[in-house]
Amino acid sequence: MVLWIALLMSHYCLGMNGAAAESTGLERIETCGTRCSQGLHCRTKPDNWFPPACQNPAEGLNSSSVFHNISLSTVMSCERRQKCSLHLRIKTTLQRTESIHGVSICTVTAGMMADCRMISFRRESRERISGKQVEVENDCADISASQHVQVTVKTVPSYCGVTWTGTYDAPECISEDLRRHVPECITGRLSYDVNPQRKELSVSVSDMLEDHDYYLRLCHKDFICVGTGASALMKKGEPVKSATLPYSRPLPCLCIEGWSAMMDAPRVQVCPFKDRLEELWFGINFDPLEETLSWESACPVAAVVALCQKREDNVCVDLPHASRNVSREKITFSKVDPHPQLCMKFSAGSQSWTRCPFADTRFKAWEVVVTRRQGQEDVKMLSQITATFSVGLCVRSEGSTMCQITDTNTVHVEKHKAVDLNLAWEQCDSCLQVKRLDVKFGATVIHCFEQCNETSPLRPVISGRASWDLTWVVVPAAVCVSGIITITLVLHVLLTVYRRRKQKINGGCISEKQTAPSSDCVVPVFETQPALHGRFLIPDSPQCGNTEKANLISD
Repeated sequence: MVLWIALLMSHYCLGMNGAAAESTGLERIETCGTRCSQGLHCRTKPDNWFPPACQNPAEGLNSSSVFHNISLSTVMSCERRQKCSLHLRIKTTLQRTESIHGVSICTVTAGMMADCRMISFRRESRERISGKQVEVENDCADISASQHVQVTVKTVPSYCGVTWTGTYDAPECISEDLRRHVPECITGRLSYDVNPQRKELSVSVSDMLEDHDYYLRLCHKDFICVGTGASALMKKGEPVKSATLPYSRPLPCLCIEGWSAMMDAPRVQVCPFKDRLEELWFGINFDPLEETLSWESACPVAAVVALCQKREDNVCVDLPHASRNVSREKITFSKVDPHPQLCMKFSAGSQSWTRCPFADTRFKAWEVVVTRRQGQEDVKMLSQITATFSVGLCVRSEGSTMCQITDTNTVHVEKHKAVDLNLAWEQCDSCLQVKRLDVKFGATVIHCFEQCNETSPLRPVISGRASWDLTWVVVPAAVCVSGIITITLVLHVLLTVYRRRKQKINGGCISEKQTAPSSDCVVPVFETQPALHGRFLIPDSPQCGNTEKANLISD
């Protein structure tokens, strides 16, 4: 029993789902035609392209009294699963009178001639239903998806002023029913996998138009999709419809485009990297001769581009009058100072990105060089180009990035020539604020000096420059000390020789055998004996009788 209930419930649910699915699609018809109510026999034939002039209507006959509840809708007729066509159904309620023999319905679309058909009532039927309301319906007007149609309904014969005119927009191809069954809407379905290491897109196609080949390509989407060169053709007889397409950059406007190999085939586009806006903020160029900074987007994008200065806390503050709105055109900033703190900020929607094109460059247009000498800081300006600067003394409050200017001077610096700023004021606890004056957009650089603290060791502000100055101090000092030590040793040796010769002349021992080398009583000053407590062994007042003792100590 429980099993039967479950089967019934499942059958009911499936029926409901099928009905819901059917309700989302268009109504199907076997053949188009004309239908009249109240047992009225009517026939349809093409109307004249050049109808006769309208007649004056009888009293009380007008469009509001004749036509009621006119409705327009779309129906579909199908020969095969993927070969269906669209038709416009026109339905109206007509107030029948003796003078009205039928209705004329015309449809007009852009670029096409009017399609008119006349629906007439037979004479015997007209007499039977005179003065009653009848329903007339026709669904033979062919239309296309997304088509704008103008509809005109008149009486037969045509009475002046007794006319109804309306417009209708056919459903678009975004309708699932149309994308599956109407050839002009069948684009195929694209699915893809991204291989970022190999920079490849693996694309598969399903639900494509039967009995047709299929094209795939990569393109950059703008007003039209411009191909990148990567494309593939899938034959209709191939069981697997897939291809691999290489790409160079994952741009947000890079799309996969597919279409059937037929005239005026609809196309489908899928953009795998549509959210990768960060890929657009590259390609910043700087011309050092013209001093222009430019950027051009690889894709159309609605963004704001601004120049900013990066602070020590990594916050980039916008420069005044340095903001541009961009969509497609190239953005150029003229007279720009290429400083490492000068950056370009891109904002799109609620997101922003910062790129600093001069941060990693070896070229510095100018710099402030500070060295320490005898407790004082020597401040110079070096520039790779001839430029004019504003140099101001300022004081920065604790915990603030702002600097209050107290004095300002203009300094002109020639190319490759250092300029000593000759700061006459007290440098302790103060800062320098430097900015180029001969450009439109430049960074304002603040250099703060060391605090006056006697206990703090002296250290160079710019290490490369300071270490070079320290070398020039240490090397001459070492040479001087070495010279003093050498002179002292030479004087000591000369003094010792002098004393020994003096003692020998004033009463030293004169041996009878002076010519014998073995009886010589003079002891050399420098021998090859080892040193004793860091000194050379020198005998005190050597005499003839002490020679043996001196030799014994020397051994």
